[in-house]
Amino acid sequence: MAEALRDLLGLDAASGAEDLEYLEYLADLSLESVLTSEPRNLAQSSQSTLRSVQALSKRSHKSMIESAIGHSSLPGTIRNLDLQARQLTAAVPRLDTETERFSTLFSKSSDNQILAQRKEALHLLENAERVVDLLELPSLLLSAVNASPLGYSTSLDLYGHIRRLSSLYPDSDLVRSVMSQADNSIRQLAIDLIGSLTAPNLKLAAALRTMGWLKRIVPELVPDMPAENSLPAVFLICRFSNLITTLEALGPLRELADEERIRQHSAGQTWSGGQQTERFLKRFIEVFREHSFNIISISKNAGGGSIAEHDYTADNLGSIPPVLSAFPIHLVGMLLETLRIYLPVVKDQASRESILTQVLYCSGSLGRLGADFGMLLPSIGIHEWPDLVKRHRLLAGRLESVIADYKAPTTDVSA
Repeated sequence: MAEALRDLLGLDAASGAEDLEYLEYLADLSLESVLTSEPRNLAQSSQSTLRSVQALSKRSHKSMIESAIGHSSLPGTIRNLDLQARQLTAAVPRLDTETERFSTLFSKSSDNQILAQRKEALHLLENAERVVDLLELPSLLLSAVNASPLGYSTSLDLYGHIRRLSSLYPDSDLVRSVMSQADNSIRQLAIDLIGSLTAPNLKLAAALRTMGWLKRIVPELVPDMPAENSLPAVFLICRFSNLITTLEALGPLRELADEERIRQHSAGQTWSGGQQTERFLKRFIEVFREHSFNIISISKNAGGGSIAEHDYTADNLGSIPPVLSAFPIHLVGMLLETLRIYLPVVKDQASRESILTQVLYCSGSLGRLGADFGMLLPSIGIHEWPDLVKRHRLLAGRLESVIADYKAPTTDVSA
């Protein structure tokens, strides 16, 4: 029936299932219902549908407009997508080729400069704290050098550490820069140490400590210079200049002694003065004895070994380092020349014996260092020297016997 109605109405055979369903619905109705109630139902349905469409258009007209616009541009978008897909398909082989070239160029096995720079930058970043510590070494060394003398040992330890780094990394520009700054600081330390050797009242312990520091510095700054010969020479120059400065301070006494010497030549045989010359000679011998003993003893220790390790006899000048072998003779020559010039001015026997006693003690002090010059005194006209030495030896022997007699009862009682 529904198909007959469809043919009657001239509908297409491809109509939808809804059309057939509605025709079957009509076929089931009576003619009266079709003519009276169905038009009314259709009008109501149409009106309801219209209101629904109006409500929907009011509620979603913007989305519908946008959808319509998008739908109108969809063909162009699809064409562009297809074009870009074709371009991408054509670019994939070239991309694959570039990928292989990149992987080959920047592989770990390749020798690429950019990779090397990046590795160096990463390595530097990983060792940033160590680099900072290395850069702080010159300032720490300079601070230790300026904290004299408490920082000298620390300065030398820091300098030794920097030199070890320099030997481990000789090709590093950073290490070479740090080494250069450290060399400048350690040179300043060497200058300060050498300057301290010219101090007026330099003690044996301080001198040996300073020479010990210099022994550690000189081989590093001047590798070709042997410290065992150069350091005693440096010490001699410093201390000898200090001795000369101290003796020059006796200039006023020397001038008075010179005036007396001139007056002696004028007075001739009647001369009986010499008090100012006596004062000058005693002060000269006192200064000479103190400085000469310190100079030679410290120099011998600076040349190797301590005082206790040397056998100081009257003929052991050979134990002095080569640079010192002629220096005691020079010192003794200064004293003998002064005695030769000024001692004849002193005519009083007691004053002469007092002066010669000082010379005897000075000779004994230097004799312990192998520089006994007593045998040279008669050569400058001091003829009473042998009797003086004999008398002092006799007194020394008597003193030893008295001390032995004094100790003997004490030993018996304790026994």
